[in-house]
Amino acid sequence: MTDHHQKVLLVDGMALLFRAFYATSYTGYIRKTSAGLPTNAIHGFIQYFFDAIKTFDPTHVVCCWDMGSKTFRTEQFPDYKGNRGEPPAELIPQFDLVKEVVADMGILNVGIIGFEADDCMGTLANQLSEHAEVYILTGDHDMLQLVNEQVKVVIMKKGKLNYAVYDPESLLAERQITPRQVIDLKGFMGDTSDNYPGVKGIGEKTALKLLLDYESIEGVLENLDKLPKGVRSKIESDLDMLHLSRSLATIRLDVPIQCELEHCRFVVTKDAAVRKFEELELGGLVKLLEIS
Repeated sequence: MTDHHQKVLLVDGMALLFRAFYATSYTGYIRKTSAGLPTNAIHGFIQYFFDAIKTFDPTHVVCCWDMGSKTFRTEQFPDYKGNRGEPPAELIPQFDLVKEVVADMGILNVGIIGFEADDCMGTLANQLSEHAEVYILTGDHDMLQLVNEQVKVVIMKKGKLNYAVYDPESLLAERQITPRQVIDLKGFMGDTSDNYPGVKGIGEKTALKLLLDYESIEGVLENLDKLPKGVRSKIESDLDMLHLSRSLATIRLDVPIQCELEHCRFVVTKDAAVRKFEELELGGLVKLLEIS
């Protein structure tokens, strides 16, 4: 039974950090401490974080992180995310620092080597939604596969204070697909940002039509004889990549991680947070800590 007074916010840490970095760095001016340590991404991260806290008012919060680029997906497909360059030099020192900031605010950081933050969020959403409403804060539309009656996915849109909140109804209304079909869609069309191809020559429009007509990849494969010849031959010549792409797109719900609600209650540890903010010369943000 879900207790609606319990509300967990699962934060995609990298999504917030990268967004904060690029929102400020395009001007060419990067905020640094007097010792020369760049803090622009952390500064923005804290603002985005408390903006979401104010908007969604969670009782519990967990921040999830990628732990390096090698995961089970790169073992399945070495080119996975292989198109991504090195992160900007000014961002690199902020990766470890932001986790310190989060920890000093009293928020649980979670990351498991060999898995992506998505898999941690999927697993935690699965576990915690038995006892609470779960909101997943991210910029990544792949996460829409996690939506159900207990789990909402919040996509950060351009600009501040701008969120799209998805539940099964709004996902269906806006995209005509179910959470399960989010995965099959990626199987057909691949994902350029994650660098896996799907079926060569099948884009979003065709993929969507196939799923509207036949519901799933299995449904399509059972009805190959009904498809236009061009589409059919594309699928037949790329079956292995179709299945691999779907597998890469599937967020794991079985990451080796146990989190009970009491591990992640949202109570800001104000003294430690204030010390950290001041150490990083972010004293102007201390007022945000008044929230809880």
